[in-house]
Amino acid sequence: MPETIRIHADAAPGTHSVVGACPHDCPDTCSLITTVQDGVAVKVQGNPNHPQTDGVLCTKVARYTERTYHPERLLQPLRRSGPKGSGQFTPVSWDEALADIAQRLQSIVADPQRGPQAVLPYSYAGTMGWVQGEAMADRFFNRMGASLLERTICASAGSTAMGATLGGQVGMRVEFFAESKLIIIWGSNPIGSNLHFWRYAQAAKRNGAKLICIDPRKTETAEKCHEHIALRPGTDAALALALMQQLIVHDWLDHDYIARHTLGWQALRERALQWTPERAAVVCGIPVAQIESLARGYGASVASREPAAIRLNYGMQRARGGGNAVRAVACLPALIGAWRHRAGGMLLSASGTHVFDESALSRPDLRAAGPSRSVNMSTIGDELQRPASASFGPQIDALIVYNSNPVAVAPDSGKVVQGFGREDLFTVVLEHFQTDTADYADYILPATTQLEHWDVHTTYGHTDILLNRPAIAPVGKACTNTDIFRALAQAMGYSEPCFADDDLALCQMAFDARVDFAQLLEHGFVSLSLPEAPFAEGGFATPSGKCEFFSARLAASNGDGLPDYLPNYEPADANSSYPLAMISPPARNFMNSTFANVKSLRAIEGEPLLEISAADAATRRIESGDMVRVFNGRGQYHCKASVSPRARQGVVNGLGVWWRKLGPKGTNVNEVTGQQLTDMGRAPTFYDCAVEVEKSPSLE
Repeated sequence: MPETIRIHADAAPGTHSVVGACPHDCPDTCSLITTVQDGVAVKVQGNPNHPQTDGVLCTKVARYTERTYHPERLLQPLRRSGPKGSGQFTPVSWDEALADIAQRLQSIVADPQRGPQAVLPYSYAGTMGWVQGEAMADRFFNRMGASLLERTICASAGSTAMGATLGGQVGMRVEFFAESKLIIIWGSNPIGSNLHFWRYAQAAKRNGAKLICIDPRKTETAEKCHEHIALRPGTDAALALALMQQLIVHDWLDHDYIARHTLGWQALRERALQWTPERAAVVCGIPVAQIESLARGYGASVASREPAAIRLNYGMQRARGGGNAVRAVACLPALIGAWRHRAGGMLLSASGTHVFDESALSRPDLRAAGPSRSVNMSTIGDELQRPASASFGPQIDALIVYNSNPVAVAPDSGKVVQGFGREDLFTVVLEHFQTDTADYADYILPATTQLEHWDVHTTYGHTDILLNRPAIAPVGKACTNTDIFRALAQAMGYSEPCFADDDLALCQMAFDARVDFAQLLEHGFVSLSLPEAPFAEGGFATPSGKCEFFSARLAASNGDGLPDYLPNYEPADANSSYPLAMISPPARNFMNSTFANVKSLRAIEGEPLLEISAADAATRRIESGDMVRVFNGRGQYHCKASVSPRARQGVVNGLGVWWRKLGPKGTNVNEVTGQQLTDMGRAPTFYDCAVEVEKSPSLE
């Protein structure tokens, strides 16, 4: 690759430190300090000068140098030399790879039977950075006129629900949880996935706060809370509606806040009154007394004026009624006036608070006028096998994958593998390692890690903006995502000046004058100036300016503007062929499929694991350490069983996401998850999955 498009970090002799930012899909978005000795990164640690990070990193990112200098790191372009999926490749030069990729893309774009919409980008949160994420990539695909990707695989059900209820991805500032007197941790395991929030929760606990965890699994967090409510997967809306019913019946309500700052109260009241604790207990599989106690504790905030807070996470939205569930929970703080306090209310995501100019980076104006096809990333298994039609448009004939590993992480992975295995599908993968997805590529292009490039990061767990400086020069022949898309644009003949913008310029144009970029350069982070209690006097960003219990927008799209409970697609009936509900929470030392190939972290996790209750194990003659087969009508995967109190009866926990190639028989947990979508946001239903489990007699 031409040297002119390479980023060079300071490789001066001696030891120095560089301030950066963690790129991974985590609410904490930590500020990093990388120690560099003679041009080599020798240590990554948390920045003690950044209040949110406070010098502390998770185990995964603390070992980031092990990932950057991993012996299996991709350091040169590779071209496929064997069958799709075989993982057989031959090294080629950058010039050769770029020329062939451009020629093959141009032939598709120019073909009147296919055209640019036969090309699909596929990416997600392999980096959360705006520059190495979508900036130059979006410009490239907009200029081409490629199909658009609906990036739904994680958060779109919840974000749609929050937009309909509060007006956006907004909520409490995370640091004020330290002052709360009741914290409900709902669908989240912050010890494993939101460490810095957990530190605030612990501070609150030391000051007398009660911590309650609502989760089907008895997580590490649930063990440390005062109470664990182990409801069935997909029943969160029923629990939230029953809490409303108790607040109404006992008049634990802030009538003034409801009257002045909410919309649709009478209609919500009528629906909630139908949800007695007895009804919800049957649906959720929990004791009536537990529902009544939770409501009593939450409602006590009205009289005591002590703040009650909810930390919601995305686990609960991964079922058919996930959007409605988030809506129901998001209504609760307004009922008791929790928003009056800076330490009251709720937080799912803070991403809506950030000052960011996405269009300046992505340049949608480059796209020619006319309709653009959108393809949902969560149904990629079906989409890759869909033939051309009047309704769908051209068959997908080229796929450019970056910042994602869909063969491992997308649902119904048996179909995903079939789609990626098409010999007529031209696939290019930008990667650090030869992942499951990379095995199916025609070309693999080596990308830089976070220690090797510029980037800027907004966050969804706190309200700071962070800058990442390159600490070292790119290892081997690795190049930044931005450089790769610049070079592809040049090879395709795209001459617009925007393709010459360098990475530092992209970092700067991401924000307007409200962000002091000089301060960002100097310190590595900037704290936004925001109100401490954003909705103390209403002011929601909804059309009405109120917390919308009833949403006219949702009523117009799905016929019901109120939150409701929707049963799972797959209710895991004890009398059915697949009587166990399965959820697939992340293994503590992986980040989705990232870090699964770091040996020290994989050694901690051991091997793919299924947690199963003692009662469910006994009826199947399964003991801890046995190999088991987990199966349903979509497929099967093998793993080791752990008879564990972490699993409630009727629910098994398939910890993920392991690379398929690292699991027994070359599959992982997504072999059995489905492509059905949520009630809103068109998101996947990973936790709406019924299975059966049996002892595996042999893996021969």
